[in-house]
Amino acid sequence: MHQGNVLLLLHAHLPFVRHPEHEEFLEEDWLYEAITETYLPILEMAEDLEREQVPARFSIALSPPLCEMLADPLLQSRYLRRLDRLLDLAAREVRRTERDPAVNGSARMYLESFRRARATFEDEYGRNILRGFRRLQDAGRLQVLTCGATHGFFPLIGRVEGVRAQVRVAARNYERHFGRRPDGIWLPECGYRPGQEAILAEEGITHFFVETHGLAYGAPRPRCTVYAPVRTASGVFAFGRDIESGRQVWSASEGYPGDACYREFYRDLGYDGEYAWVKPYLHADGQRRHLGIKYHRITGKVDLHMKAPYEPERAAGRAREHAGNFLFNRQQQLRHLRGVLGRAPTVLSPYDAELFGHWWFEGPQFLLALLRQSAAQDEVRFTTPREILAQGGPVQRSTPAFSTWGNKGYAEVWLNPSNDWIYRHQHAVEDRMVALAAAHPDAQGPVRRALNQCAREVLLAQSSDWAFIMNAGTAVPYAHKRFKTHVEAFLRLESRLREGRVEEDYLSGLESRHNCFAEIDYRDFAPGSSR
Repeated sequence: MHQGNVLLLLHAHLPFVRHPEHEEFLEEDWLYEAITETYLPILEMAEDLEREQVPARFSIALSPPLCEMLADPLLQSRYLRRLDRLLDLAAREVRRTERDPAVNGSARMYLESFRRARATFEDEYGRNILRGFRRLQDAGRLQVLTCGATHGFFPLIGRVEGVRAQVRVAARNYERHFGRRPDGIWLPECGYRPGQEAILAEEGITHFFVETHGLAYGAPRPRCTVYAPVRTASGVFAFGRDIESGRQVWSASEGYPGDACYREFYRDLGYDGEYAWVKPYLHADGQRRHLGIKYHRITGKVDLHMKAPYEPERAAGRAREHAGNFLFNRQQQLRHLRGVLGRAPTVLSPYDAELFGHWWFEGPQFLLALLRQSAAQDEVRFTTPREILAQGGPVQRSTPAFSTWGNKGYAEVWLNPSNDWIYRHQHAVEDRMVALAAAHPDAQGPVRRALNQCAREVLLAQSSDWAFIMNAGTAVPYAHKRFKTHVEAFLRLESRLREGRVEEDYLSGLESRHNCFAEIDYRDFAPGSSR
């Protein structure tokens, strides 16, 4: 008997990193690693489910910066170059480890994985894997959602026009890549401030997602808490995150990814291999870094040098066991909730997509096993927000409370002494961009190009990634530089526009380097705009 629904939602996002001025760039590796380890395996998983006619569905939010990078010919060619180097290294590793059965199986696994990735990337999707997600959505196999244009953190954007531009540019970009308008949006960092859903309604977006306390403390408090969507005053629906299903995957102490059988992320051939052996596969600076070939398992709470060899088949078996456990727990949870609520509950289980495959190597195997196993029972239905809303039925009206996900749930990750200095500059360029848009209601030619580039620079400065990186203490100099680069570029363009001229060489350089959102319209920042 059907007890309830589970919304499995993956949020895929990376900051816009593209540096044509450098032959190799460390931060571009974030994209290349994620393509191989996360995006291609998730796409392959969805295609397997389609071939097997498994009825389960899931959703994925693909952020506009990620979509722009995945569709960029320069980054596509650089990814292929990286993949070819990994193929060469993996083939050499298979030969090197022939007499070491403890790791040779893993070496062969990597070689086969890289070969499959290359065939899928180049031969099946012509280097643009967005085509795969678009086809699967058109076939009704999954739901693709959008996000803020540059993952700008909505609650800390200084002007309503800035939030509106994030949503409008995202919706237009989604339409270019997926051939339809988006109906669902992942609010960057689940950052919600009451009233901002009205902007979503303007763009035809019907639903979004908030952290648990955002819905639980809504006004009025929903009777079903997070186990049913609520309808806001603007007619847009909000879903709230379920803590219990999240903990089983996210928690470092209780979650599945910490199992001793799974692959150890921090032991990598780029550090373990003899330097002369791995040097040809490092960047030109010769510094050791992760290459994606890892031969050890988590083992337990032991030092890295004590980690045991990784056993792929054993880890795959454990992923299937954990999938069965997750499904069992959802059955028990939904039975209980249905008895309490008197209706079929909906459990929202959202995760960063990059957890699956990149951080948790066996994650895509877990997802595939979970959705396959779900086909053998009828209590839990894995579906999408779009399908839940299409069913209709009574829905409670409520306005969610201010909330975010992340540590403590109230924006502290993105506003603290490590990063608070950025907002006075961000708000200043937002104000100036709104003034520029008001002063040029219908610009043409080079002036229009300059205004559009001004809008790009503001959007890129708004990216929540810079504040997040500063808080995390990783790649902080890069985050500082990127934020300052976009603010300074905007100010220089604005200064020339106010002087009545355009530096075309400088503008062309910016358009080449910061080339996201070909469809951008600077008038999205215009005050009171209803375009």
